[in-house]
Amino acid sequence: MMLHRYSRWDGRQEEFSLDARHALDAMSDLLMEGLDVEEALEWMRRYGFQMAGMDMRVMGVQELIDELRERARSLYDRYNLDSSTDEMRKQLDEILDREKGALRETHGFESSRMNDFMDRRHGQAQSLSERIERFRGYEIQDAEAGEAFQELLKELDRLRALEDFQRRQGRRFRGAESADYQTAQQIREEIESLEQLARDLAQGNLQSLTPDQLKDLLSDDAIQSVILLRDLEGEMRRAGFLRDGAAGPELTPRAIRRIGAQALASVYGALRKGRSGGHETVHRGIAVPRPDETRPFEFGDSFDLHIVRTLLNGICREAAAGGELGTPIRLSVDDLEVHESDFNTQVTTVLLLDMSWSMSWAGRFPAAKRVALALDHLIRSRYPRDDFFVVGFSTRARELGIKELPLATWDPGDPFTNLQEGLLLAEGLIHRHPSPSPQILVVTDGQPTAYFDARELRVEWPMGFGGVSPHAVAETLRTVHRVTRRGITINTFMLDDSPQLVGFVERMTEINKGRAFFTSPGRLGCFLMVDYLSHRRAWHR
Repeated sequence: MMLHRYSRWDGRQEEFSLDARHALDAMSDLLMEGLDVEEALEWMRRYGFQMAGMDMRVMGVQELIDELRERARSLYDRYNLDSSTDEMRKQLDEILDREKGALRETHGFESSRMNDFMDRRHGQAQSLSERIERFRGYEIQDAEAGEAFQELLKELDRLRALEDFQRRQGRRFRGAESADYQTAQQIREEIESLEQLARDLAQGNLQSLTPDQLKDLLSDDAIQSVILLRDLEGEMRRAGFLRDGAAGPELTPRAIRRIGAQALASVYGALRKGRSGGHETVHRGIAVPRPDETRPFEFGDSFDLHIVRTLLNGICREAAAGGELGTPIRLSVDDLEVHESDFNTQVTTVLLLDMSWSMSWAGRFPAAKRVALALDHLIRSRYPRDDFFVVGFSTRARELGIKELPLATWDPGDPFTNLQEGLLLAEGLIHRHPSPSPQILVVTDGQPTAYFDARELRVEWPMGFGGVSPHAVAETLRTVHRVTRRGITINTFMLDDSPQLVGFVERMTEINKGRAFFTSPGRLGCFLMVDYLSHRRAWHR
């Protein structure tokens, strides 16, 4: 058991540190939505983020500024500054009264010295600081009054600052508690510090901020958030997740691998253990034992016994029958338990990813991109002999490399769907990377509305509400026939259940004999991952 103790920051503790891995995991959620690295960093700074894997939220700049405003508002609501300079005014009047008495005794009331004094004292002055300034350089005759006046002069700059503060913000202070001069100065300094910190946060000037500077202005959570935001990009660079690119910060291969691993983990987390699909291959390769899974021995199995579980079965059977336990352990055929094994075949897979405008709805594209990253990582780490490619398609189709995939986004303002060109690109990739089990996985939410006719790109709006694009559908189905003749399986995952899409996919599966699934973005990973694994694996019984 680990015990954590927390205490108020007092400037002596070590600074908070950012775990770059958790920050990258948080960034990956934004990348799934289509932001680039620089936009994701800015979003995280402005709006904060949840540290994935930790029960902690990093506050964004907007939340931090709101906390600063709330702290200032509490001062406005508590104090008023109406009498904040009364004490200083009284001190000046006492000094001038003493000086007036000294002049009367020494020079008389009608003397030129008295007239000069009275002109300075009662001349037009708009503020207390101006009244004090009038006597700068004046030789005060009363020694005690002179010493007191020098103390006022030393405070003159701070007094001016307070008067200026009162002119700008005095109306905001409508609390019941009257602030004296020193309290008002403390309030001014705190409000000005809050305003300066808010400006620094809004302008992104975080590098010079330290917990010691912030300890009297923000809560502990906010202080920690400021430091983590300050170190966000630097720590991710030091961890090897970010580097400079031609257009700004970019992901490194190490970051891409981790994003893929996290995508795979999120997809697998939604799968029930042992869930299998329906595809089996007759092309069996080397049997790979799965040491964590066993099953009862069946006639014809290789004699690859799991010794411990076989012996335990024998002991449990004897105990249940009331037999005497001991050695030797008597075994029956029913006690035998063997290792489960996979028989794998090499697979070439092309994932066709719909990138048309409609994929921006209801979280469709982020879910599809996360599955693409998960599949890429799964194949690279577990099936390195397999080939996996991603082809994005909207009005045009294009291959997406692994470096492009984390930053890929749906095509804004592009409503057309050229599945035909996507299938042609997939066919070419499979031709260049042949395998016994080629497959195409299509993730889409709409029927075809773009196609090539004699190398000329054409787009075709559906015929009326709820209609189809007949030429686009016909040319796409012609390409499905071509792909099918090459022995390529097409499995389709539909993110919309519109009748025109369902009707088109049904015709496509009739031609290809592949499978079709209707699923939601939240369940897409489960369906697609299980289908991929079942296609490349046959369970040996």
